[in-house]
Amino acid sequence: MFFEKYRKKKDGTIRFYDLHSKKIKILCILILLLCFLMFVISIFPAIWVFLASFKDIKEFRKSETILPSHFDFSVFAKTWKDLGFLKFYINSFISVTGSVVCAVIFNGLLAYGLAILRPKGHKIIMGLVMWSLLIPATTSVVALFVNINRVGLNQSFIPLWLAFGANAFFVIMFKQFFEGLPSELLEAARLDGCGVLRVFQQIVLPLSKPIIAVIMIFAITSSWSDFLLPYLVLDGSGKETVMVRLFAFRTSNATDVEVLRAVAFSMIPPTVLFIIFQKKITEGATMGAIKG
Repeated sequence: MFFEKYRKKKDGTIRFYDLHSKKIKILCILILLLCFLMFVISIFPAIWVFLASFKDIKEFRKSETILPSHFDFSVFAKTWKDLGFLKFYINSFISVTGSVVCAVIFNGLLAYGLAILRPKGHKIIMGLVMWSLLIPATTSVVALFVNINRVGLNQSFIPLWLAFGANAFFVIMFKQFFEGLPSELLEAARLDGCGVLRVFQQIVLPLSKPIIAVIMIFAITSSWSDFLLPYLVLDGSGKETVMVRLFAFRTSNATDVEVLRAVAFSMIPPTVLFIIFQKKITEGATMGAIKG
């Protein structure tokens, strides 16, 4: 029954006619078991956090089982209210929204120039973009934080937005996609009198919905889980994001179980996003590496 699914399979390494060999069947089963094992290992921490969140502090410290004695969802509502988590969700939403807009517009414009306009020196710029991927992001944090303070943008969401507007990985993904757009259509738009920005706005962006969706998904997950820069910029401003607030719980009066519930709250948005758009995320993992 399992191998019947391969009958309609049109791509991939293993085809239906390969399954006539017992070695291939055994290999296929081993691969499936390995994937299932990796899935269990990956999802176990999240399941443990969720189940442990139902316990009270006494049961959490003394119980040896992963399952709680009872499931009471009212404890989540109480923790949400006591810790004022709605405020930090709103802050994270503001940070994520601005980051997504900057990630699409600024990286898209740079990729548009490198892939379609191609002014003099565009190869040098592309080389610098590729070279920047070799530099660990943490090495520039000190200089970035100093400059943010000098221009007076500390305790503001703007640095977080602009940080995602200068992402080399997003530029490369945009560039690879833009190079596959029909040049005849872009040339026709220029002949009709469309300027450079108008071509980008009315022609390139509408044709780029697939890659824009992928970039948005990556930007949302990255911005939501980002900690270091929001902590440096927003700490003490009252605009802390969810991740910054979780770190602040180490010095608060919240119990270990309340912290676990807060962690569970922080995991909900990216988990839901992955479940809904997992196919787009998988496609985006190879979109920047495959051309044509």
